[in-house]
Amino acid sequence: MKQSIRVGLCGFGFMGKTHLYALSNLPYFYDLPYRAEVIGVCTAHRETADSAAEAFGICRVYACEADMIADGDIDVIDICTPNPCHFTTARAAITAGKHVLCEKPLTASAEESRELAQLAASTGLTCGVVFNNRFLSPVLRARQLAEEGRLGRILSFDFAYRHNSCIDPERTVGWKQRATCGGGTLADLGPHVIDLCRLLCGEIVSVMGKSQIAFPTHRVPEGEWLTDADEAFYLTATTASGAVGQITVSKLTQGANDELTLSVYGTEGAVRFDLMQPNYLYVYVNDAAGAPLGGLRGFTRVECVGRFDAPALPFPSPKAPVGWLRGHIGSMEHYLSAVYAHRSADPSFADGAAVDRIIAAARRSDAEGREVPV
Repeated sequence: MKQSIRVGLCGFGFMGKTHLYALSNLPYFYDLPYRAEVIGVCTAHRETADSAAEAFGICRVYACEADMIADGDIDVIDICTPNPCHFTTARAAITAGKHVLCEKPLTASAEESRELAQLAASTGLTCGVVFNNRFLSPVLRARQLAEEGRLGRILSFDFAYRHNSCIDPERTVGWKQRATCGGGTLADLGPHVIDLCRLLCGEIVSVMGKSQIAFPTHRVPEGEWLTDADEAFYLTATTASGAVGQITVSKLTQGANDELTLSVYGTEGAVRFDLMQPNYLYVYVNDAAGAPLGGLRGFTRVECVGRFDAPALPFPSPKAPVGWLRGHIGSMEHYLSAVYAHRSADPSFADGAAVDRIIAAARRSDAEGREVPV
């Protein structure tokens, strides 16, 4: 009989459903020595939790987070609530001896994230943050190339995440675009690309940031709403090794859907990736043969597709294309396998705190109009 890792799901909006999907589908994609199941759910509105339990066969519904955290049958608290709720829930869960998986950003402030990272480190519990794009096959390959030194010393980079959701002032804005709840585009899209920059290029030590609000007012059901959070944010970042590059997050990009792109340039090679083409990594290596008509030198489109390392299973097939949800499945497996093995999560609360520290520095730079250290 395989060991069971029992999860309590806190929140059942879009991300709660995504996490449940990822966890429920693990046996299709991985040969694991454990089984994982969501045995409980808690939401802000009881009827939402009741509906989720009935639709997805979740056996326990809790009136409040405290009841779920106090349940001795639950091993992991999975936090999928709005950003300002993360800190209180995570701290209570860790204090109660629970492992914690938290959606990005770790919290709504660098100070709270630092406190959680320190608390998690002092307990030995497995506490992780969801940076799902790390686990797409092209990004895994890019990380492998960087760690093997195939790119050489990183010189420059360009990371961007672009949506179009703020370009229509007649469109209702959601909680992610409210300063007191979601924190705007930097807090929403920023963690993804900042994390990938740290992963592939190293620690960011200073930033110069500029925010943008293109539409000061938006229409909401109650009438006109004053925009109080950035709709786009532009960063120039410097890493500890001296690399300099751009990090852009925007919901003002006409024609964009879910366009996360990255380019990393080193002394020996380079990589490029586009989330809208999630099966390929473009790789340039400096040792390719050149000739008057070009030879073999240039960017190569590497077919990463469904070719994952063990314990991944060949399902549906190594040659089958992957999509956005595959990153969440990989993220969930990596985290739960760390819980099973009693090891630290990767990415951990420390990684989440580092990202939130960079976001705080970016806001400080924007307010002061100067480059600031992280």
